[in-house]
Amino acid sequence: MTIEPPIEKPHHDSIFWVEVERIKPNPYQPRREFDEGALKELSESIRQYGVLQPLTVTRREIPREDGGLMVEYELIAGERRLRASRLASLSMVPVIIRTETHTDQEKLELAIIENVQREDLNPLDRARAFDQLAREFNFTMADIGRKIGKSREYVANSVRLLGLPDHIQNELVAGRLTEGHSRTLLMLNDRPEEQVVLMKEIMLKRLTVREAELIARRIAHDKIRKKGTVNPEIIELEKEFSSKLGTRVTIEPSSVGGKLVISYFSPDDLKSILEMIQLTATEDALSFLAGASVSQKDAADINAVVEAAAVENPELMDDRPQVERDYSSAEDADLYTIRNFTL
Repeated sequence: MTIEPPIEKPHHDSIFWVEVERIKPNPYQPRREFDEGALKELSESIRQYGVLQPLTVTRREIPREDGGLMVEYELIAGERRLRASRLASLSMVPVIIRTETHTDQEKLELAIIENVQREDLNPLDRARAFDQLAREFNFTMADIGRKIGKSREYVANSVRLLGLPDHIQNELVAGRLTEGHSRTLLMLNDRPEEQVVLMKEIMLKRLTVREAELIARRIAHDKIRKKGTVNPEIIELEKEFSSKLGTRVTIEPSSVGGKLVISYFSPDDLKSILEMIQLTATEDALSFLAGASVSQKDAADINAVVEAAAVENPELMDDRPQVERDYSSAEDADLYTIRNFTL
C-alpha cells in the first residue's frame, strides 16, 4: 500500500508515509547543483535519525487500463532529502500532501518559495528560478518579490547574475566568489580581459566587495577616458608602469605637472610595491655601471645610491635563494647563544 494512517487528523497539512519509489521529481525544481559530499553526509544523518522534516508533494491519480486508479506523487520541495533518503536505502519517507496545488505555475512558485525561505538555493539556481517565473508566467520583478517576501531590487540583482560569463558563474557556484563580488564583476562585462584579472585579484588578494567596486569603477572610468583625447604616450607609460609594478597605475596630467596614481589593496601590497620600486632602481644602477663608461664622480654617486639601498633593504642585495638565507640567519643567531660559550 502507498500510505499508512496519518500521524494527525486528516487535513491538507497532515503527515503521511509514502513509498520513496512512488515520488517523482518536480520538473520545475529550481535547484540545479547538488553537492555529492553534502548529500552523503545528509544520508548518514537520515540513516541514524530519519527524515526530520517532511517532504512536500502533490497527489496525482492516474487511470489504469483495468479501470482502476494508480496513485502517484510529485515532489514540490525536498529534493535533497529525497535523494539522501534513497542513498540511505529508506523505503518510505514522511510527506505533506498539498491537494490544492495543480498548475505548473503553482508548483514552481511553491518550490521557489520553500527553497528561498530556507536559503537552500545557490545564487545562480535562485536567479534561474526567478527568470523562469518572469519568462514563463509573465511575472514582474515586483510580483516575484511580493511572492517571496523580498524587494524588487533583490530579485532584479539576482537575475542579473545570469549575464556573467560561464567561468565566473562556475566560481560563484563553487563558493570561491561571493554574490556581491559577482555583481561587481558585471560592471566589466564589456571588458572581458580586465574582468578576468579582477576576478583573480579578488580571489588571490581576498578583496572586499568595496575594494573590488572601487577597482571596477576605475577601470570603467579608464574606458571612458581612453575614448577621449588622452595622449597615446601617456597610455603607453601607464601600461609600462603597471607591468613593472604588477598593479594598476594611472597618470593624470594637468597644465603643470600631474599625478601618478598607484593602486594597492592592503598594507602588504603597498610594501611589496615599494620594494619593487627600490629593487628596480638598484638593478638599473648596477646595469648602468656594468655596461657604461662613467666618470669617477658619477660612479661614486651611483655607488652611494646602491649602498644606501643596501643599508635600508639588505635582502635586496642578497642573491642567494630564500631557503639558504633563512638557514644562514638561523645559523648566525645560533652562533651567539650562551651554550656556545665555555667558562
